[in-house]
Amino acid sequence: MSTLVTMPRNGNNVSTRRESSSLPSFSSWVDNLFESGMGTGFLSNFNTGMTLPAVNIKENADEFNLEIAVPGMKKSDFNIDVDNKILSISSETKEEKEHKEENYTRREFGYSSFKRTFTLPETIESDKISAKYQDGILTVHLPKKEEAKEKPAKRITIS
Repeated sequence: MSTLVTMPRNGNNVSTRRESSSLPSFSSWVDNLFESGMGTGFLSNFNTGMTLPAVNIKENADEFNLEIAVPGMKKSDFNIDVDNKILSISSETKEEKEHKEENYTRREFGYSSFKRTFTLPETIESDKISAKYQDGILTVHLPKKEEAKEKPAKRITIS
């Protein structure tokens, strides 16, 4: 059985006949690997424990609120820092379980971490940033400076 293959040669497309072999070419093997999903699944294993939580950013007249979905954690698991108008929110948790029975011992290790950074606008009162953690949602309140707050509409009378 033969396969028709088009290969460029000196800028011209030339059709040639090539006998198919039992071994795929390296490029077709790589293409098949990634098309099958095996390649992306394999690569995703390198990111285990390094997922980024979802973030909602809400703004109202007085503040911004960051809502970060991080269920199953404790308040003490988070680090929140502001340095030079950069807000950093990170967490690192390690877990070690050991189960002993008569004939065997089973140990399991777990590790997960994330770090999200946000550039704060000049309109934020960085000294008044606060945070709370409730029901798996970390909420960070970023109050606006007084001059940045929206003022209510004002009617001007003509004299």
